[in-house]
Amino acid sequence: MRPVTRADIVDYQTYGDGRDEFRRAVMAAKDVRRVHVGEHVTLLFENHLTVRYQIQEIMRVERIAREADVQNEIDTYNELLGGDGELGCTMLIEIDDPEERARKLTAWLGLPARVLLELDDGTRVAPTVDARQRDGTRLSSVQYVKYAVGGRLPVAVGIDFPGAEARTELNDAQRAALREDLRG
Repeated sequence: MRPVTRADIVDYQTYGDGRDEFRRAVMAAKDVRRVHVGEHVTLLFENHLTVRYQIQEIMRVERIAREADVQNEIDTYNELLGGDGELGCTMLIEIDDPEERARKLTAWLGLPARVLLELDDGTRVAPTVDARQRDGTRLSSVQYVKYAVGGRLPVAVGIDFPGAEARTELNDAQRAALREDLRG
């Protein structure tokens, strides 16, 4: 996956001029890369465009202009991208009720490692989970994970965590988008 570079980023004022059109393109890219698995888990497969958008948005909202700060955002958000042969995802654990969310985020501490990609030969790939998002007792509702698929295309996403079991097959558009991402 090609990382975002400083040359890909414009200042927040210039970004504002073309934001609406750029945002439409990004939302279309995100729609096809969003996979709902079961009742509470959504994976958003990240790519160059989605990460570039996140960087531009944070620069716009926080009015970031200093070069060191811009580079820090680029470096931080590039961590979401998979490396060679990998897919990077933002995993969202979506539970509306605050009490249920608090209970499940404690009980589901091991859940992210059990959200698996299934390849066409039946191989199941577990993610590398960012340990910085855990405090040892409670899970963050937003997780950043990477799947080392060896450049192979996933066909489904499954959860084999007790009490949250689910499986979603990827549709043609999702597989095409991920194929494109894996080509870099």
